Parts: sequence; C-alpha cells; structure tokens
Amino acid sequence: MKIKIIFFFLILIFIFSCPLKENYTNPKPSIYLLQLNGMINPITSQYVVGGIEDAEKEEAECLILQLDTPGGLDTSMRDIIKKMLNSTIPIIVYVSPPGGRAASAGVFITLASNIAAMAPGTNIGAAHPVAISEEKIDEEMKAKMVNDAAAYIKTIAEKRGRNAQWAEKAVRESVSITEQEAIEQGVIEFIAKDVNELIKIINGVRVNTASGTRVLKTEDTEIIPVKMSSKDLFLHSLTNPNIAYILLFLGIYGILGEFSHPGSFFPGIVGGISLILAFVAFQSIPINYGGLLLIIFGIVLFIIEIYTPTFGVLTAGGVTSLILGSFMLSKSTAPFFRISLGLIIAMSLSTAAFFIFALSKGIRIQWKKPVTGREGLIGKVGITKTVLDPEGTIFVYGERWQASTEGEIIKEGEEVEVLEVRGLQLIVKKCIRKE
Repeated sequence: MKIKIIFFFLILIFIFSCPLKENYTNPKPSIYLLQLNGMINPITSQYVVGGIEDAEKEEAECLILQLDTPGGLDTSMRDIIKKMLNSTIPIIVYVSPPGGRAASAGVFITLASNIAAMAPGTNIGAAHPVAISEEKIDEEMKAKMVNDAAAYIKTIAEKRGRNAQWAEKAVRESVSITEQEAIEQGVIEFIAKDVNELIKIINGVRVNTASGTRVLKTEDTEIIPVKMSSKDLFLHSLTNPNIAYILLFLGIYGILGEFSHPGSFFPGIVGGISLILAFVAFQSIPINYGGLLLIIFGIVLFIIEIYTPTFGVLTAGGVTSLILGSFMLSKSTAPFFRISLGLIIAMSLSTAAFFIFALSKGIRIQWKKPVTGREGLIGKVGITKTVLDPEGTIFVYGERWQASTEGEIIKEGEEVEVLEVRGLQLIVKKCIRKE
C-alpha cells in the first residue's frame, strides 16, 4: 500500500513539474537580422542564402537584411534574389547606416525584397552593368548585357509592385536617388532611422510570400542577429583588392628580410604566409598576370641587389617594375575591384624610399675610410722613437712600426703623420703645428 501511495505522489510531481504545452505551441516570434556590408560575392551570397534558410526552418516572423554595398558579381546577386523571391517568410531590405548605399547589384536585391526601406542619408541606384575584365567588349555585347539587366530588374520591380520605369533607368542611365526621392517615386516603402524604428513601422503590414499572404506581427519580437562565421569574414576580407595588395607587399618585405638576414626565420614565415594569402585573394579578383609578373620581377631585382650591389641600377629597375606592375595589377573596370590609387602611390613610394635609403647607406659604407687594418693607419699621428734619417721607428696606434721619411730628418719624440703603408714600413712626414 505504501509503495502505491509513493508511486502516486511521484506521478503527480512529474505532471506538475512538466512545462505546459502552451510554452511550446506559442513561442515568442523572432526576427532574423543579417548585415551585408561591402562587395557581393560568393561568400556574402552563401551568408545571405544560408540566413534565409535558417529563418525559414525556425519559422521566423521575417528577415531583415541590412544592406550597404557598392555592387558585386552578377551570379552571386542572382543567387540571393532567387532565394528571396522563393522565400516562405517576408524579406525586408534596409539600406543602412546613414551614408550607406545600395548601388549596382544592391539595387536589384533591394527591389526583390517584400519590403524595402532606407535610412536617412543613404542613396540607391547606378545599376548599369559593368564588365569585370578590361578586355574590349563590342557594342553588340554591351547592348546584350544592358538589355538583359534591364529586363531582369523590370520583372523584379513589377513582381514586387515597384516603379519599373525608374528601375530600368537605373540600369540604362545609371541614375541614383536619395531616400526621399526613392519613397516619392515608389522605389521603397519606408524610411527609418534605425532597425528598431523599422520594426515598429512594418508591424501590421501585409506582404505576399511564396507561401501566401502574411500580415507582419513584429511587436514584442526577439531580434536574432546572424553574423558571418570567422572563416567567412576572413575570406570575405581577402576579396578586398586593397587588402590583397597590402598582403602582397607584406610578403615582399618578409621574403626580402629573410634573404638579407638568413636564418632569422620570422620575416620569411610572415612573408611566405602573406604571399600565399595574397595569391588566394587574387583567385577571386580579376587580375592582370602581366602586372603580377612585373611585381615578381621587381622582387627578383631587389634580391639580386642584396647579393651583388650595383650602386642603384637594379634597385631603380625594381622600383620601376613594382610601380608599373601595381598600376597594371587589377584588370577590372568595376570600381570595387580596383586597387586604390592612393594605396598604390603610398606603397610604391615607401618601398622606393626604403631601398634608396638602404642603397645610400651601402654606398657610404663602400666609400667610408677604413678604421682598422693597415689602410686604417693612413692619416694617423704617431711619435718617433728614434731619429728618422730617413729611417727609424715610430709608435702609432698602440704599436711600434718601422718608418721612413721622404728625405727629411725628424728628431726623436716628434709627432709624425702616416702618409702611406709600403709592406711592413710606414711612410711618414713631420706634423706641422699651427701657432
């Protein structure tokens, strides 16, 4: 009987300790927040597509994509747009922060959203397609590219009920407008100073998704920031041509440091890693291999200069090759794939200044008067230990030497100056004291 009573109480404790079913059936709604800053490439495309998939699995109320981009690759942009147009949850694109922009591919992504918003002080537009390489494209091919992009952006704008006429002008004429002009022309729906204000504004808005019509309920929602993984952030940073260029120069300095001081290891390790990362970055950036070869040739000239000093000839050639290669390195006409002119000038001039400084030091050492050995005795002052008539002995530089004069007789104890070293004998003359 006691066992039955104890068992009964255990069942009651278990029932009352279990959470109510309501806690599972009515979870707090969530909003996924993604940030896309910089160039649109395969890394950022994977980040956005993955974020949308995760939000769909968790049945989030919506997903906000905070956007600030100069543009990017067409294939990566289309991957993002495909996912957005077929998403089962509402996608909100928010061009932010103030001073940010949605240019080129960013215009397409903004228009593909269920709700488009911008922060004060932002702009959108300039979606004219640009060839990645610098190879010449005939007028017929250019027309095909523009027509394809114009048709694509028009169908996106029409699907989302936005100003298709302006969208086409953004492609064909590269027009760009502010957030106020965008809302007046029906390009976006809202202006919000920050994400919190945007969430309040979109509460109750009706949108059409791939799963049907939904009314947003964003009041009292949990914001879930979705950040890039450390690996993706690192790979994304490598796609910046300026960072790739800096890594290339760090590699150059490291390798040169190892060659000039063999066995130090640290410069060589840092230089080798930097060079490898630079070449990894160049795989995702359209580069001119002629420019890269010029830079490598400049490195070779610097290394040869270290071992066979030519008093500046190889250094001048290396600096020239480095500068020309730097300007030729990027072969893209797209601004976000170009290396900063200021960075090229700064790095080239600093490299030139370093090697000119090192070269001048080397030349000074070559021409510097010896201070040790027999050559170092020339010009030294000694004291005669015997009469020089014309030969005798002197004491100079802490040592006793046989000495000879050129015809004159010098008494013992006089100061003499060394003029020449002939074998084991010094040629001297009497020091003339100035009264």
